[in-house]
Amino acid sequence: MTKEEKKKEFRSQCIQALKHRSKKQNYAKDKTLVDVLYAYIKEHEAQSIMLYLPLKIEVNLYPLIYRLRREKKQLYVPFMEGNSFRLVKYRLPLQKKRFGIKEPKDSKQYKAKRIDMAIVPIVGLDITLRRVGFGKGMYDRFFEKNSKNIKHTVFVARELCLTKAFITDDYDVQADRIFTP
Repeated sequence: MTKEEKKKEFRSQCIQALKHRSKKQNYAKDKTLVDVLYAYIKEHEAQSIMLYLPLKIEVNLYPLIYRLRREKKQLYVPFMEGNSFRLVKYRLPLQKKRFGIKEPKDSKQYKAKRIDMAIVPIVGLDITLRRVGFGKGMYDRFFEKNSKNIKHTVFVARELCLTKAFITDDYDVQADRIFTP
């Protein structure tokens, strides 16, 4: 089996495990993770934060987003363009786009400033602790161009799905910190 085939199979297993979690379990795990993330953001005095707008199997960051907005933090989210994305300011209203991902309906492009913290969803990790995502490579392409502007990268997942195999590539994103319940 090739490395790509192993990665695809691993991704599929992780996604299936995440889909079979109960809503009650998800709520409790998400609340714990949001509290931990908030404390980490405060500890690092992050002012400009890249977040994501969650899919059903990802950690629900909306409570964190609302809390950070009340504190007037600069929040940025992915806005898909082609096979990558650009960052835009988080603004309401949101609309569903490709892959069922929500994005701000009208938002201006973020100008290449420093991002204090990037919070990135993961499906799983390999032995090198590199990110395995949904297989589109969007975060990889974004980080390849913008990593010099990102101070801290944090991975989050409801459940740690880890393989002892080497299935990622050098261009796959690595984190400074990984948070799971």
